[in-house]
Amino acid sequence: MIVAGAAVQGAAHLARGQGCQDAFKAVDLGATAVLAVADGAGSRERSALGAHLAVDTACRMLAADIPEAGDAPETWTGWIAAAGAAVVLEHQRAVEGVLSAAGPSGPVDAGALAATLAAAVVRPPWAAFLSVGDCFGTVLTREPEGTGPAPGVRERCHLVLPPPAPGAPETVFLSAPGAALRLRSFVVWEPRLSGVVLATDGCAPLTLDHPSVRELPVEAGPLPAERFFCGLAATLRANGGDAAPLRALLSGPEAARTGDDLTVLCALTDGE
Repeated sequence: MIVAGAAVQGAAHLARGQGCQDAFKAVDLGATAVLAVADGAGSRERSALGAHLAVDTACRMLAADIPEAGDAPETWTGWIAAAGAAVVLEHQRAVEGVLSAAGPSGPVDAGALAATLAAAVVRPPWAAFLSVGDCFGTVLTREPEGTGPAPGVRERCHLVLPPPAPGAPETVFLSAPGAALRLRSFVVWEPRLSGVVLATDGCAPLTLDHPSVRELPVEAGPLPAERFFCGLAATLRANGGDAAPLRALLSGPEAARTGDDLTVLCALTDGE
C-alpha cells in the first residue's frame, strides 16, 4: 500500500497571519491503511488543536479490531458504525480534557476546538468510511479497457463521500453535542478497488468538477476530477509515494484561488 498526504496553508490564512488549521494522519498496516483528515473551523481560536486531536483519535480507534477482508458485509457495516460512535465519544473526552486543563483563567469554550473529520479504513476489497462535517472522499478503481490477449487498464474515480450540497444544514463539528447524531458511516465493497483519497473542503474547487463539464444536470452534483485523482495516483505510484508532487499541486496558482487550507491524504494499491 502506498500512503501519501500533504497539508498546505491557505492563501487567505497566510494573508491574515493565521496558521494551517487542517490536520491529517495515517497508519500503514501493510495490506491495510487507516486514513484521517480534519478541518479546523477558521474562525475558532484553537481549531488547529481540535483537528490534530480528531485525526489522532480516529487513527487510534480505527486501527483496532479491523474486520478481515473475507468477513461478511454486516460485520463491516456494524464495525464502522460502532467505531465511528466511539471516535466521536473519545474525541469529546479529549476536548473535555483540554478544557479542564485550561488553568486559572477559566474554561475554554468547546467550540474553540471545532473541527470536522473524515476517516477511512482501506482493506481491499473493502473501504470503510466515517465522517462528521464537510470533508469528502473518493474511491479509485482500476478497470480493464480494450479487448484482445493483453487489454489495458484504466483507473477511474468515484465520489462516494460528497461534501454537503448547497443549502444543506449548517456544518456540524466533531466536538458539538449533536455530533454523534450527524455521523455518517458506510462501507464500499469493490473487487477492483485501487485507492481511497480523503480531502478537506478547501480542496473542492481544485478536485471536483461541476456536472456541466460532463453535460449532466446540476442535480447530478459535483463529480471527481479525473485529471486530479487519476493523475495523482499515477504520479505517486511512479515515484513510490513521494508526496512532493501532491504538495506542489496544493500550492499551485489554481489551488491558491480557494483561499482555504488544503489537505489531501490517500492510500493506493501498488500492484496491477
